[in-house]
Amino acid sequence: MNNEENTEGTGPGIATCYVEAVVAALLLLVGIVVIVESRRLGAGWTTDGPGSGYFPFIIGVIITVSSAGMLYQSLLSKNKNTKVFVDTVQIKRVMSVLLPATVYVLAVSFLGLYVASAIYIALFMIILGKYSWVKSIVAALAVNTLFFFMFEVWFKVPLFKGSLDPLRFLGY
Repeated sequence: MNNEENTEGTGPGIATCYVEAVVAALLLLVGIVVIVESRRLGAGWTTDGPGSGYFPFIIGVIITVSSAGMLYQSLLSKNKNTKVFVDTVQIKRVMSVLLPATVYVLAVSFLGLYVASAIYIALFMIILGKYSWVKSIVAALAVNTLFFFMFEVWFKVPLFKGSLDPLRFLGY
């Protein structure tokens, strides 16, 4: 066992029952939308059998009833879970991965898959992995060069180059 101090679950945070209630409310909304739209499509019986909205209507009812039960249980039950869902240390760890991944997805639309991936891998290795700049850049370029040759040259499957198309000088 290591000597590091365990900081898991020690900070303030949101109770699990409230997170469950938010998820249940969102699912309830989804279920209601499915019911309304399936009624608009025709959820009843036609001369040929069930209408096009019949099956989605049943699914919408199941989602709505289940999520209403989850909402009740998470807020009004005697046995609701009041433990901390995620504390500040844990949410910082999640955000340290989620935010760069979001920026990466946005960067793909401009820089394309290869260039954005090379930058993402290098920065991820440097910032979160604490690797040297040289190792990080070499690894990022090696991985993306391999993928470029594998998809573009060998399999002849072009991947998205982005609106700026930084690889157009290669003829791909």
